[in-house]
Amino acid sequence: MRPSGRKLDQLRPVSIETNVTKHAEGSCLIKMGDTHVLCTATIEDRVPPFIKGSGLGWVTAEYGMLPRSTGSRMRREATSGKQGGRTVEIQRLIGRSLRAGVDRVAMGERQITVDCDVIQADGGTRCASITGGWVALRLAVNKLIKAGDIVTDPLISPVAAISCGIYAGQPVLDLDYPEDSEAGVDGNFIMLGNGQMIETQMSAEGATYSRDQMNQLLDLADLGIKELVVAQEAAVK
Repeated sequence: MRPSGRKLDQLRPVSIETNVTKHAEGSCLIKMGDTHVLCTATIEDRVPPFIKGSGLGWVTAEYGMLPRSTGSRMRREATSGKQGGRTVEIQRLIGRSLRAGVDRVAMGERQITVDCDVIQADGGTRCASITGGWVALRLAVNKLIKAGDIVTDPLISPVAAISCGIYAGQPVLDLDYPEDSEAGVDGNFIMLGNGQMIETQMSAEGATYSRDQMNQLLDLADLGIKELVVAQEAAVK
């Protein structure tokens, strides 16, 4: 039934390669099927002005898609002089999702910026960015701990994200682009590794959905998140 031939509750193949860049304090290349995202984490001894002097740390994110990450060339947003609304929305989502898994007191007054650059897109780029972004963040924090710059691990739990939707009348896990473009309902689910929910984005795309269907998608998302957390933890060992 699915274009890829996957089962309804089956993720695309997931791989996470760490330390893929020389200079970043944490980095990984996450591949979820044909969606590939480079995630890097940068540590800075500064925080935004609105929390300066508070003793709290800050985690923020930036997101972008390379011109040929899609079927036809996209114009670089820098050439237009501003970011598009979709880009701003996604990078804010990534930032607040990652912050949900951080003890900002234990982090100390410093900022970690997670950059997520989509090399190749086939649906679910924001979810892959959050999942890979946590891995890059984990590696950067490990360096702070190893250097003795922080005493207590500020990362409370892994943070991962997955998409689910109603495709051809069936609830399915991890939408690729052919499914995402045809889904009657689609959603993005962001959770902590301990099962606590961070954010849920669900919308009808030409078809409404019932409470039962929403619960089915939540169950699928929970299953997918558990598998992604296993992959994250294996990557950072």
